[in-house]
Amino acid sequence: MGRGLDHIVHVVRDLEAAGEFYRRLGFQVGARNRHPWGTHNRLVQLPGFFLEILAVAEPEKIPPHRPQTFSFGAFNRDFLERVGEGLACLVLESRDPKADKAAFDRAGFGGFDLIEFARKGERADGSETEVAFAIAFARDPMSTCAGFITCLHKRPENFWSPALQRHANGARAISACVMVAENPADHHIFLEAFTGVREVHASSLGLELATPGAAIQVMNPRGFRDSFGIEAPRSDGLRIAALVVTVADLPAVAGLLSANGIGFHACRDRLVVADEAARGAVFAFAA
Repeated sequence: MGRGLDHIVHVVRDLEAAGEFYRRLGFQVGARNRHPWGTHNRLVQLPGFFLEILAVAEPEKIPPHRPQTFSFGAFNRDFLERVGEGLACLVLESRDPKADKAAFDRAGFGGFDLIEFARKGERADGSETEVAFAIAFARDPMSTCAGFITCLHKRPENFWSPALQRHANGARAISACVMVAENPADHHIFLEAFTGVREVHASSLGLELATPGAAIQVMNPRGFRDSFGIEAPRSDGLRIAALVVTVADLPAVAGLLSANGIGFHACRDRLVVADEAARGAVFAFAA
């Protein structure tokens, strides 16, 4: 069974301004959280999935890269410096991080130690709680613009909150995470190992892997332009470019975006948001 989508990391320079942008998109945005390695985040939850809006807030706390150690803080700091704001990490669900690490190591895409950590969180009612995670890392040697992680929620009852999953835009789920690559087929062996999905559908647009709950699509630049009506971001190997969000009422979303001053265009029965306020990301709302 393949690994389903758990979350996407959207790295930004100004966490509060990015949170306000998400609010104007119609999402409910959680409180600020702090990591022990110098990054802060705010979360947007959907059932079984979340968006992690992340900023480098305390750079002096970021540990350096070391052999066999993936520094999450350093990766996102370096992404900001080299690439700019954008969707930096693809995180899949883990049922057994040790098994994930072993599988990545055997396939030649691992070599990193596991990380386990806990942090304080805030419930929808404002009360404090504690959440904890175990994380494994994979690496595509041909891709420097994306991080690949699996995540086990060790206290899921403290993390997931139906009250935080209600959004003014009627968002229900993420139906697709879209990456771009000049030659998507070059990455199919890595993607099979990372996702655990053995059946990869190839087309003229690129590749598609049907993970539990959402598709992972890898498009070539022409396919991305045809699908979203904009040019694909430049990439060195794989780069996470867009999220397709399923909503209950697409015309209502169009009205909300217009009322909140968010620019968008229609493309293939979707509303695409990709202006400068989107901070390097593309959001496509679909019925």
